[in-house]
This record gives sequence, structure tokens and C-alpha cells, in this order.
Amino acid sequence: MPTRTSEPATSPVRVAVLADSDTRWKWGVLTARRIAPDARIEGLLLRGRATPTPRQLAEVGVEVDSVREVTGTHFVRTAGRDAYDVIVLACVGGAVQAMVHGLAANARAAAGAGDTAGARRPVLVTGYVGIVYEKLADGLLLRHGADMVLANSRYDAERFRAVYEGVGADGGSVVECALPFLGGTGPRPDGGPDAVGTAGKPAGSHPFTVAFAVQPSVPDNRGDRAYLLRRAAEHARLHPDREVLVKLRSKPGEHTTHIEEEPYQRLAERLPGGLPANCRLVYGHMGEVLDRTDLLVTVSSTAALESLHRAVPTAVLTDLGVREALGNHHFLGSGCLVSWDQLDAGELPKADPGWTARQGVCPTDGGAATSYATAFDTARDHLADLVARDSLPLPAPFYTPATAPGYLPRVLARYGFAPDGTPRPGTDTAEDATGMRRAVRNAVREAARGAYRHGVQRVAPVIRRMGEL
Repeated sequence: MPTRTSEPATSPVRVAVLADSDTRWKWGVLTARRIAPDARIEGLLLRGRATPTPRQLAEVGVEVDSVREVTGTHFVRTAGRDAYDVIVLACVGGAVQAMVHGLAANARAAAGAGDTAGARRPVLVTGYVGIVYEKLADGLLLRHGADMVLANSRYDAERFRAVYEGVGADGGSVVECALPFLGGTGPRPDGGPDAVGTAGKPAGSHPFTVAFAVQPSVPDNRGDRAYLLRRAAEHARLHPDREVLVKLRSKPGEHTTHIEEEPYQRLAERLPGGLPANCRLVYGHMGEVLDRTDLLVTVSSTAALESLHRAVPTAVLTDLGVREALGNHHFLGSGCLVSWDQLDAGELPKADPGWTARQGVCPTDGGAATSYATAFDTARDHLADLVARDSLPLPAPFYTPATAPGYLPRVLARYGFAPDGTPRPGTDTAEDATGMRRAVRNAVREAARGAYRHGVQRVAPVIRRMGEL
């Protein structure tokens, strides 16, 4: 088998993107495109509760050369250097840690018992989908061991390195870049402050559009979610010349990165008086929604960063407080924190340029396009250097059976791995089944997924409300 340095220069880099939800799929594929522009990308969906449906994949709007669903143990068993040059682990922290340990065990086996210096293996890349406002240390340490841990801004890179250095782990894997899905053309020509109300609007122009970007788990209770929906509807009634779009993440029964127990679709059905004619629920690619948005409203969604990058006025709501549980504390100092009352009165937040710069956001003005285009240069160069090497050091995650004996085994077992990173007995048999046995397993799996989603979105909220009586 030829080594990396002997392969023809024209051979495309082979990248596997392993993702466990729709948003991480989007981040993983677009990240691969940014850091390996000419790569051949194989998409792999990690089987679990949030595995994206075909509709969700189509809505995300990113394409790969092939896509299939796998278990973690089967992926590790087949993801050697002969198959891929780069693996992008676009998963929750526990899954990343399990795959790192599994791939490390594979690399050790391939290198031989007497060779601990390195192995011919794929480069491991991971990172975060968007705003990192909770479980910073936990999530980062679960990602340690990858060759590259991508940070979406200078602010994040500094925090990431501080966490690793604080526990005595190597922070050299942290690489600053940016969110891969920022872009767009900026605010609409007919939008902006002059577009508030009908005065001064060009004849036949689009109505001033307010997009409320909802989140599956923030806030996490029915009362607060119903309140936010009611305020969006009231804003539409107060401003009949505006269009208010409630941007949804998924349909009832689908799961995203986070569990949505109280879908806004069902809350809208129960809303007294219903939604006014100029307020409606919408699906679709976030970028396409932002193309027609003049004001983005959210609690703490990463959509706020997309909006700010386009220089679209962005409101981060304070109605339910500024709290760590909501994630809107991340926007302290941004100039975007406002309430629905202020928005009803016509206020349009103006972002602080120093804050946006620290967050890796480049509002559309002089030099912004160039700045964003170069944000991935360091990551691209570093990846190319790693891919070109004949061998790489064995992955060395901070968590080992020695450093976290009461935690790591549980994390690995959740994905079918033993404490040493090898697959647990019997975990791979489902992938090897054929014919009728595979059809039966798939049917049972889909039924179990449906039962789980029904329990989360139908049964659990009822039990919780009964417990509050």
C-alpha cells in the first residue's frame, strides 16, 4: 500500500464526516469543505436517537459523495488509513471520546505491540457546532485526543487552551478558525431602520421581515415557550405591515441536536386566537430565511451569529432573564440584549463591533469577506501538514482508565466500547447481518426510535406536569 508521501499529487483527500444530528452534520460537512476544499467526502450518520431523517438532511442543504448510517463500533472497525485520510468527528462529546479511544485502539493494533511511537492512521478533527455556553470543561475534555480541536473564534480558542492547560493536558491541538456556515450577502437593500413601518418603503418592496429563530431545548418548559410564541404573534398584530416568521428546527417526531419536548407547532395549535395572518411557522435552510430577514430574534441560537455576520439587526431576548441556563449570557457586551417590549416599540439592536470581532463574526462591511475567507487558512495548512506525514503519534486523550476510572468506562460503554477502546463482544453483529435478519433489525430499530420520540414529546411532558400538581 503506498504511503501518503508516495501517493499521486492529484489524489483527492478522502474525508469521512461522522455526525449524530442534523446540525452537526451541517457543521461537519461544511467544515470538511473549508479545510479540505478538494476532498472526497463520505457522510456517515451515527446511529442513535437524533439520527437525521432524509427530510432534515435535505433541509440542511449540504451534499457529500455518499452517505450511510453506521454504529460507532462498525465505523471504528472500518475507518483505517486505507479508507480515509481525515475523519471529522461531528458528534456530541461522549461520542467523540468513544471514537477517539476506538480509533486509538485500532491504531495500536495496526502499529504492532512493539511500536508505540506512531501509526499510519487518519487525522482526527473535531469541534463545536456553534456557541459554547455550557459544559465547557466537560465537552472539551471529551474532545481531547483529536489531532485538531477547532475553535470558532479567538475567544473560544483562548478558553479551550486554558481548559486543557488547567488539567495539564496538551492544548496544541486547538486551532482557531470560524463557523463554516457563515456567509450571505448582508441585509436586504429595502431593510434596515428606514424600513420600520410603511413610511419610506419603496412601492412594491418586500415587507419588513422579523424572523424568530426558535431552539429545541431553550427554554425548556411549556410555559416559557408558549410565552415567546405569544409575544411573536402579538408583535405581528402590533405591526400589521411586518411579516413575522417563526423559524422551526424540526417537525414533531424528529430530533435535532437537543430534545424538543414542547414543539412550537403544537403550541401554535393551542394559542388563543391562533397566529395572525402575517405570522407563520416556516422550515427551511437558515441561510435562506436570513436572505429575507430584516430583524433576527432569538434567545441564544447560533443563528444570531449567522445574522450578525450578515450585519442584520439581531435581538437576543431578555424577557426570561439573562441566565446561564438560557445561554443568552454569552451575549453580554454584544449590544444585542433586548426584550419583546423594546422590539414592539421599534428598537433595532446595534451590535458592538469589538464583541463581534472576538466571536469570529465579520459583519458585512469593508474587508469582512477577506477576513472570513482567511479564517480557515491556519486550519487548512495544519491539516495538509498532518495528512502529508507517513505516520502520526497514537491518539492520547486526557481521559484514560487511569485518569478517569469512574467516568470513562461509562462513556465508552454507551457506544459499545470496552475501557481499552476495543468493541465490546456482540456489538458488531448487527452490521454483518444480511437479508431478512437485517430487515427485521431495521424495523425494530425504527419502532424503538418512534417509541422513544413519542415518550419524549408526548408522555414525558404529561408526567412532568402531573408531578407539579
